[in-house]
Amino acid sequence: MQNPLTPEVLADPVALTRALVDIESVSLNEKAIADCVEEVLRGVPHLTTYRHSNTVMARTDLGRPQRVVLAGHLDTVPLNDNFPSTMRGDLMYGCGTSDMKSGVAFALHLAVTLPDPRYDVTYFFYEAEEIESRYNGLTLVSQAHPEWLAADFALLLEPTYGIVEAGCQGTMRAIVTTHGERAHAARSWHGVNAIHGAGEVLRRLNTYEARRVTIEGCDYREGLNAVRITGGVAGNVIPDRCDIEINYRYAPDRDPAAAEAHLREVFAGFELTVTDAAAGAAPGLDNPPAQEFLAAVGAAPIGKLGWTDVARFAAMGMPALNFGPGDPNLAHHKDEHVELTKIRDGAATLHRWLASS
Repeated sequence: MQNPLTPEVLADPVALTRALVDIESVSLNEKAIADCVEEVLRGVPHLTTYRHSNTVMARTDLGRPQRVVLAGHLDTVPLNDNFPSTMRGDLMYGCGTSDMKSGVAFALHLAVTLPDPRYDVTYFFYEAEEIESRYNGLTLVSQAHPEWLAADFALLLEPTYGIVEAGCQGTMRAIVTTHGERAHAARSWHGVNAIHGAGEVLRRLNTYEARRVTIEGCDYREGLNAVRITGGVAGNVIPDRCDIEINYRYAPDRDPAAAEAHLREVFAGFELTVTDAAAGAAPGLDNPPAQEFLAAVGAAPIGKLGWTDVARFAAMGMPALNFGPGDPNLAHHKDEHVELTKIRDGAATLHRWLASS
């Protein structure tokens, strides 16, 4: 297809957002959009461009004392009768408008139009953020080309509604299992009902008081919830096993080991198996580029309630923040949309931060 990312479109973050939204790129189907982005970046003389699978990276090499990363994922969740984009007044509707092609538009617009930034900049346009980690473009690049990720600070252009969201929560999934003894339902007193035994687990969850903690001035509220229950053998059998799947969102002052220890304390006396864990990320607000970015935004940051790829950067020793024009509450919704003023204002903020003084 003819590349819709023309010079006129690249010059306007709003038009660029719409052009990107109108390139379908559901996870694992990012080739077309990656091809378009790569073609644009390889034509920019002040950038060196590389590609790994469907992740495209471009960088300046101006000899600046510090390097920053601007990163955005190219993929979206599956379409839901919301493709291509539509306009209604100051709102642009469509799959990926909020999460996060409007953020990707920021990075691509700046990559093309800002040849002399105050820092050296690495721009990442990566694949498969919305699905399992093994497909994630940042994960794949960190394994194959870790040198591409070397920098002093990263800005992840996830939807934040124009507010800086610092760090992110960690997340852990675990299974709490109750055991019983099978019996015929007509003679239930001969058995022990494992599903009934889950009542105590649910009681502990229902009375759990979520911790709140302030880190570097940012508030994080934890959460512990049952997200799935499975159990039962047949309609006439007393069940001998019940599994309660738990999701724990924890503040970034805890690592996965501390999070697991806390779950084992909460569910003492029950079998608990951790099935998945991802560390959070501290705010990292004392980093000089982060301070200068916050000054450009002109508003105090808040803690990120959720997990994002800033944690991948933090694991590499790189402070990172979340900032994008989309509303995170609209991500993955059928009526996902973004405000045009948020796109324009956010692009202007990033330009103030990156432009040479």
